[in-house]
Amino acid sequence: MRTVTSFPQQITVAEHVWIPMSDGTRLAAKIWRPTAADDEPVPGVLEYIPYRKRDLTAVRDSIHHPYLAGHGYACVRVDLRGTGESEGVLVDEYLEQEHLDAEDVLEWMAEQPWCNGKIGMMGISWGGFNSLQIAARKPPGLCAIVISSFTDDRYSDDMHYMGGALLSDNIAESATMFAYSTLPPDPALVGERWRDMWLERLENCSLWAANWLEHQRRDDYWRRASVCENYADVQIPVLASSGWADGYSNAVARLLANLDVPRRGMIGPWSHKYPHLGEPGPAIGYLQEVLRWWDYWLKDIDNGVMDGPMLYTWMQESVPPSTAYEDRPGRWVGEPTWPSPHVRELEHPLARYRIARPGEAVAPADLLVESPLSVGQFAGKWASYSAPPDLPYDQREEDGGSLVFDTDELPERCEILGAPQLTLEVSADKPVAMVAARLSDVAPDGRATRVTYGLLNLTHRDGHDEPRPLRPGERYRVTVQLNAVAQAFPAGHRIRLSLSTSYWPLAWPPPEPAQLTVHTKGSSLRLPIRPTAESDEIPPQPFGEPEGAEPMPTTPITPGEQKWTVSRDLIEYNSALNIVKDAGLLRFDEHDLEVDRRVREHYGWQADDFCSATAETAWSMTFSRGDWRVRTDTRTHVTCTPTDFVVHARLDGFEGERRVYSRNWNRTIPRDHV
Repeated sequence: MRTVTSFPQQITVAEHVWIPMSDGTRLAAKIWRPTAADDEPVPGVLEYIPYRKRDLTAVRDSIHHPYLAGHGYACVRVDLRGTGESEGVLVDEYLEQEHLDAEDVLEWMAEQPWCNGKIGMMGISWGGFNSLQIAARKPPGLCAIVISSFTDDRYSDDMHYMGGALLSDNIAESATMFAYSTLPPDPALVGERWRDMWLERLENCSLWAANWLEHQRRDDYWRRASVCENYADVQIPVLASSGWADGYSNAVARLLANLDVPRRGMIGPWSHKYPHLGEPGPAIGYLQEVLRWWDYWLKDIDNGVMDGPMLYTWMQESVPPSTAYEDRPGRWVGEPTWPSPHVRELEHPLARYRIARPGEAVAPADLLVESPLSVGQFAGKWASYSAPPDLPYDQREEDGGSLVFDTDELPERCEILGAPQLTLEVSADKPVAMVAARLSDVAPDGRATRVTYGLLNLTHRDGHDEPRPLRPGERYRVTVQLNAVAQAFPAGHRIRLSLSTSYWPLAWPPPEPAQLTVHTKGSSLRLPIRPTAESDEIPPQPFGEPEGAEPMPTTPITPGEQKWTVSRDLIEYNSALNIVKDAGLLRFDEHDLEVDRRVREHYGWQADDFCSATAETAWSMTFSRGDWRVRTDTRTHVTCTPTDFVVHARLDGFEGERRVYSRNWNRTIPRDHV
């Protein structure tokens, strides 16, 4: 990334500003704005997230907020109620209180002498979610949004339940928020009240894992704040982006297809990061695009930002399987609208272990699959969080426990753009079963790189609102939606479809092993083909080089560590996936705060005992300055029986080495067709 040190406008920074809420609670903000805004008010830009402006997102914030402020915007970075230095307690995501607070913040911004009343919201992940959700509430003064790595569907296209199957990220990310919501504020900003504020969080915190496990079907809990319930609620312009290595790769296209407002989309090769910091690369000049968006919609500058394609996507070239990539080779392609007139759906019948050609007559076959619990150990994370190695590895070992269908060797290059769809005629021998469908690029030497995948809990075959058990032996026609992707398959390669009845630990296994019979008659794979002869009609490099303001200075004190280890004991048949994400000890030089952050995830199982699955996430976070030292340790442990999920959790708070708070939870939550 190119560091920009000189901007059109001089800026001033307010490190800590209190914003009063309607109920008297105060939220903490950091504000970057042009100095001249005192006399010449400018538009405002709000980023509103729970990830601690003082430390955990401080470096990232220092790259883009001063950049935008230096080009004439008042950037306000606010911590949600109960996080960072903001007062109160955070007990769950996207609650009504969160949205009411956002409306109070927007109203406060519009009333400030440095703001001209026109405001945009931006954010990635949680900030992308709530920017879209708040836009749907139509608050006065909110004129446009810029969102990255988000979803419009909180149930079926988030980290919770994919195709009705419980994702392990539901547990891991609930543990993340369990940790983040119990951290202390910085005494340097809030004074002696820091201890009272911290203890209030510790004493009133929520068990996030239980919150999310209590809603295993699509109910009002998930419908609330899912913009897909009524796209017409969004009536302002939207600039949306995500990456193919991210779990949130589908929502950009859905917004483009369903919103009736000015909108643009970008999908690159990236993981869960802003595009100017995108990994795998290439990263792009995203902040320049954001600035053009704000200039057009908040300053009425006619800069042609709406010219050109509605959607830019990175067409990925074939690569060998790897758990991490520095860059993904490919090229940018442009689509004038979405759905695109360039893409056509081709339906391939399934034959005996083959993906047949469209229109080919095939003999019917009944094929069995009952996968070992180990299928899925090389699946990577549901979303790559830029903590490699977390991408899927060579799929050949996974395919050994799967039902596999291959095309013939491709006679010519084939490119797909969009979401493949699998139709299956299937029967099962158990009332609860799942199917995981994976699409891979198979090289001539046999190496298989997973391109995309999809899950379906077969009890959710008719929808996620009212799951129904399967009748053993009865045939069902089901649809498995795979994640959208842009991928090129070279001539001489094969396209492989792999089906398995487990995909642990990416998804929680059913209560007991199930055998599926796939009836090829009536089963097919639909691929969204983008003809390679189609002219892209865009420059080879439609975006500038990534740039941003100079990151705030930090000093690493002890190095971090990243590990991803698969193990198997061939005596007791215990297997495990162990993940270490240790950020090391880091000092923020501007205010001498030192932060140590360590996460350990463990996913275990024994042989093919589906109820031996266990997931544990442990966080330890330490904040220190001089004689002040505070640590929180959190642990979330989930196991199961055939009928229940069992959640154990622990929270400990320390001042120095003295434990000042401790609490344990034990919850049993019935399994609901999962």
